[in-house]
Amino acid sequence: MLADLWRVAPDVLRDPDRIESLMREAAVAARARVVAAHFHRFGGEGGVTGVLLLAESHLSIHTWPEVGLAAVDAFMCGEARAEVAVEWLRTALGGELRSHTVVRRGD
Repeated sequence: MLADLWRVAPDVLRDPDRIESLMREAAVAARARVVAAHFHRFGGEGGVTGVLLLAESHLSIHTWPEVGLAAVDAFMCGEARAEVAVEWLRTALGGELRSHTVVRRGD
């Protein structure tokens, strides 16, 4: 699932520790198991790029605080539920889901 979350507060989108914490909580809510993580904050007023490597695949985020956007990619298999992770992040970030795309793989 690819999702664009808009109208997120810029200070949240610049905080890699908070973003990582929320992503980990979203993974747990989606019944996924985190095996590794890497988050990077771009300097100044820049955003965050981060990824959780999951036993079920991955959950990633790219943020643009200057426009209030968080782009989330949730790729999961097995019992994990990508739509749960995206909805959890939308609620936690206080954003508005304006678009999402579900891509079926391996059919």
